[in-house]
Amino acid sequence: MVGDYYKTLDINRNATDADIKKAYRRLALKFHPSSNRETGSTETFCQLGEAYDVLSDPRKKATYDKFGEDGLTGGIPPEFGSSGAWSSKYVYHGKPEKTFRDFFGGDNPFADFLTNDTPLQFGGLQPGAVKTQGPQIERDLHLSLDDLFHGCSKHIKISHRVMNEDGHTSGIKDKILAINVKPGWKEGTRIIFPKEGDQGPNCIPGDIVFIVRQTSHSLFVRQHNDLIYKAQITLQMALIGFSVDVQTLDGRLISIPVNDIVHPSYHKVVTGEGMPLSQDPERRGNLIITFDIQFPKKLSADRKYLIKHALTFK
Repeated sequence: MVGDYYKTLDINRNATDADIKKAYRRLALKFHPSSNRETGSTETFCQLGEAYDVLSDPRKKATYDKFGEDGLTGGIPPEFGSSGAWSSKYVYHGKPEKTFRDFFGGDNPFADFLTNDTPLQFGGLQPGAVKTQGPQIERDLHLSLDDLFHGCSKHIKISHRVMNEDGHTSGIKDKILAINVKPGWKEGTRIIFPKEGDQGPNCIPGDIVFIVRQTSHSLFVRQHNDLIYKAQITLQMALIGFSVDVQTLDGRLISIPVNDIVHPSYHKVVTGEGMPLSQDPERRGNLIITFDIQFPKKLSADRKYLIKHALTFK
């Protein structure tokens, strides 16, 4: 464990994604064991790789910022697991060269790049070099159930490296990516932006992929295209009938009569009141109502007598 990742990259805790990339680029080139006999350091280079691996990943960074080293390496407590932060135990893979190659692209990073400040003294753009595509970058896109029911537009700012006109130096630029969320999209839906990753002289930019992560809802649980709603009812209601009022995601209040006897495994299906189907938003899944029957905690002798005779069938 490095300790203070921000201190390792010589940045403050308000650093943006672009600041993190700039800091890693500068320091990784400076301390790479092959770059310079005076500054090259295997230990420092490994620490830089671990710090960048954590701070460049929103989920790992969120866990580190909120729970510190213990939360990152030990895993966050289950009660915090729904926050969207990294929940498993983090261990750096210990391969700073891999982190370096993934950042700059190519198997021989020093063969391709010149920095903004100082050209590398060995290598540069190799004539006739075969361009390879950089690694795919994946980011979570957290959406509410309402977003996925109605559809919406999300605008996300990314910071990526682009080549300057001279073809040798590069800089960090911000770009806004627009995502049109379609009604009915599910957890795990992948939205791909081709070649929006970092550029390099001998590197084709990798794709940026956003993966839909659905946040929890106060009333409904989603199950594929169906919505599950749990209603609390009394034992009396379970036996003699009642109606359930449900506020739908599109703002309607619907009343569902229940005339059956509600037993523990009973559920009521309301057709066409679930999530829209992503391929055909005019069609919808079902609303499934389950029931939590509240039994009385105590019964007097008189009430027991009455219930006994009321439930005696002849």
